[in-house]
Amino acid sequence: MQSIARLSARSAPRKAGSIARFHTSTAPLASTTKLFIDNEFVESKATEFVDVFDPATQELVTRVPMATKDEMQAASDSAKKAYAQWSETPISARARVMFKLQALISENMEEIARCITKENGKTLVDARGDVFRGLEVVEHACSTGTVLMGETAENVGKNIDTYSYRQPLGVCAGITPFNFPAMIPLWMFPLAVTCGNTFLLKPSEKDPGASMIIARLAREAGLPPGVLNVIHGAHDSVNFICDDPAIRSISFVGGDAAGRHIHSRGTSNGKRVQSNMAAKNHAAIMPDANKEATLNSLVGAAFGAAGQRCMALSTAVFIGESKEWIPELVERARKLKLSSGFTPGADLGPLITKESKDRVIRLIQSGVDQGAAIPLDGRNVSVPEFPKGNFVGPTVLTGVRPDMTCYKEEIFGPVLLCLTADTLEDAIQLINNNPYGNGTAIFTRSGAAARKYQHEIDVGQVGINIPIPVPLPFFSFTGSRGSFVGASHFYGKAGVHFYTQTKTITSLWKEEDLSQFGTNMPILSKH
Repeated sequence: MQSIARLSARSAPRKAGSIARFHTSTAPLASTTKLFIDNEFVESKATEFVDVFDPATQELVTRVPMATKDEMQAASDSAKKAYAQWSETPISARARVMFKLQALISENMEEIARCITKENGKTLVDARGDVFRGLEVVEHACSTGTVLMGETAENVGKNIDTYSYRQPLGVCAGITPFNFPAMIPLWMFPLAVTCGNTFLLKPSEKDPGASMIIARLAREAGLPPGVLNVIHGAHDSVNFICDDPAIRSISFVGGDAAGRHIHSRGTSNGKRVQSNMAAKNHAAIMPDANKEATLNSLVGAAFGAAGQRCMALSTAVFIGESKEWIPELVERARKLKLSSGFTPGADLGPLITKESKDRVIRLIQSGVDQGAAIPLDGRNVSVPEFPKGNFVGPTVLTGVRPDMTCYKEEIFGPVLLCLTADTLEDAIQLINNNPYGNGTAIFTRSGAAARKYQHEIDVGQVGINIPIPVPLPFFSFTGSRGSFVGASHFYGKAGVHFYTQTKTITSLWKEEDLSQFGTNMPILSKH
């Protein structure tokens, strides 16, 4: 089994020990992120920490404790204890807490977004979007009662009725990535707790601040002690979640090695697991597409958030004559502004860590070494105001082939790979041959081409002239093939089904057993 020290990373596997800067220290270098147990922010007794640095300045922002075993057990015990009462709380009362949480997140969106930019590096505008997309799931959780309804069939046999309930599981857990530090936690615990479960959250040790703010707001909204607990850590905390008998289900978003480990270890311990993993999202560009809209969509979807999105359009397949648009695409990408995420007008910020930057640069170089051309090279970009930042500029590789390392691995940086295909059929075959199935898009004016594409493409989420087809929460996030393993998908009806179990009752009530009533004195026996 590979080292699990990198398990919460969203990018593909790196060398062991490269996940973060671990150190042991008795003197605090910066504020220490606290645990959240029983509705209290608790100073950890950990002796090992991860340093979180501002990706643009390398300023030390916080120290994240690797929670001790006793602390993790205390969080689990708290959730287990709270479940007994919370699961019996009426659905409408649980939903009202979500209504309050929705209002509080809206009121505090700027605080959460600024925390994300400070720890993660993404632009402030993009960070606000991160919070907003999570907020939409909270809003949907407010209506969970309608999805929790069971089914009924009368007279399945003489005087026999059958009906089913959806009931909570117990203690659920979530392990979240660095790239969406607000949205992904909000994909998980609001729906889980509204279904009647309690929740143990382990945010990414690279940027936990947003989760801690949201935990504070959840307490303020009225979640009772123990319904939401937050721990911190890396491999030990992940394995604790996989092994702890009290935890019934695990939600995970992250890289392949982590996701498969969690699925394997969690399911072997009898837990439900939903695991969204890596991606290689393709755009198919037809020659009849709206050129302006398509190029703008490609630039935004490939380079936004510095490419650190699981739904980034990292790979473009130009069909027929559309390949002639590549030079114009390069020029548009060249004009994007790099800076700190706090800089007004910045189009993309730095990568989250130096290790991420090094990995992206290595994969770009592998493409060049294996024969790709590089009309736009962002490896040596200069951002004078932030010379220590983890910046990689927009990069375009052309002449890419499916056998290249840069194509086979998820780069998770501001890099667009360009391939060509003669026909739509060729493009569909190329994309279906890729092992991942998270998202894809086709750009075309032809309804027939769009219909053929959406029907034949073997990818879980399809956009038609939509570059990042992430569904709204009343649907579900439906990545497939190598991008997902598990019992059921995130949010929407699938999410409710993941966080609940079905109980089916079959009852027999005979009419002849109906009690007879009268006003006379009952005679129990005759002498």
